[in-house]
Amino acid sequence: MVDVGPLQDAEFANLSDMDFWRRPWPEREEAFRILRARRPIAHYDDPPLLGSSIEFPPGNGYWSLTRHRDVAEASRHPDVFLSGPGAVSLLDLPPEMVEYFSGMISTDNPKHARLRRIVSNAFNPRNVRAVEETIDQVASAIAKRAREHGSGDFISDIAAPFPLEIICSMMGVPASEYATVLRCSNVILSMGDPDFIDEGTDQVVAFLEAGAALTAIMEDLGSYRVEHPIDDITSALVNAEIESEKLSKQELASFFVLLVTAGNETTRTALAHALHAFTQFPDERDRLARDYESLAKTATDEIVRWASPVIWMRRTLARDYTISGVDLQAGDKVVLYYNSANRDEEIFDDPYRFDVARTPNDHYGFGAPGPHFCLGAHLARREITVMWRQLLTMSPTIHATSSPVQLESSFVNGIKRLSYSF
Repeated sequence: MVDVGPLQDAEFANLSDMDFWRRPWPEREEAFRILRARRPIAHYDDPPLLGSSIEFPPGNGYWSLTRHRDVAEASRHPDVFLSGPGAVSLLDLPPEMVEYFSGMISTDNPKHARLRRIVSNAFNPRNVRAVEETIDQVASAIAKRAREHGSGDFISDIAAPFPLEIICSMMGVPASEYATVLRCSNVILSMGDPDFIDEGTDQVVAFLEAGAALTAIMEDLGSYRVEHPIDDITSALVNAEIESEKLSKQELASFFVLLVTAGNETTRTALAHALHAFTQFPDERDRLARDYESLAKTATDEIVRWASPVIWMRRTLARDYTISGVDLQAGDKVVLYYNSANRDEEIFDDPYRFDVARTPNDHYGFGAPGPHFCLGAHLARREITVMWRQLLTMSPTIHATSSPVQLESSFVNGIKRLSYSF
């Protein structure tokens, strides 16, 4: 671990400074270790938003929760720690952005419960079985194609196209739109990374344009599926009715934006970090390859813990509240750092060791307990399990041949490029 010196203030780990998130993972992990030990709940100014023509509402900064137990407490009290006010971003969203990026993830009860009931009903056993069959088929085809090449970039060859094709297939999005969906989801989650947003481009405008493009795809598809339903999730969603309620066109579009961004990126990031971890810990890769079926479940959860694809989620205080001795006030923003909770020494034995048989493993890679726990957790676990079964069966020695190129983001713990070889 990196020695950051004595903790005098939060400057060594200014979580609002993008330079911190450009630092190598070991340095970031050490900074969070020190925060958990010495300042587990700290206050930070809002991050600056540079080069945007859109005005954001003024804010008073936010509190960071870095310990597992504090993240759990906040998640278990959704009546206090709200998701709706200002959305779940560090900055409160202006009204024109809420249209595209609020959706189910940024709502509270009773609206959240209504949306989740309708969406959950669409994921009935028949639809889930059909998706699982698709996962097996797509994983096999992508893995075989990659094996024929023998080497390449793991992200573009395997980690990115796999969950993208699954999500688009389950929603009934035509193959002609796959490239648009991938490009737009990259823009929305990039947080301005120059590999995805051109220099000089207003990043907020780019986010809005990407959201509008995805919304247009789903509005067109949703309207068509009302009159021409087939066995896909979109047909189930537009025709689902719970207690005489249906999803509006905007709610359907918002759910699609959420699914193709959060759902796509979670699996992509987990798959990429798995390859990096297997290369760093080849004994664990060999152990899993020798006994995949026995270790698949624990290995998949360890991959998600290790990757922590979504780094944080924001909440807003509905009323004054004291957590771990810190007095918070109504209206305060609180940020739940899942990545830090997933390395908490109070919960995990030797948390910086990648262990495919780790149990128990109470990680928060899919969010913490509560109403906002990831609706797609089962799907993501299935995707990770199936793809690594394919890859390790084809080549038990698959490994990275370069260091990963990190996504410049404080929100997604992404990997942009990672060379590999079978």
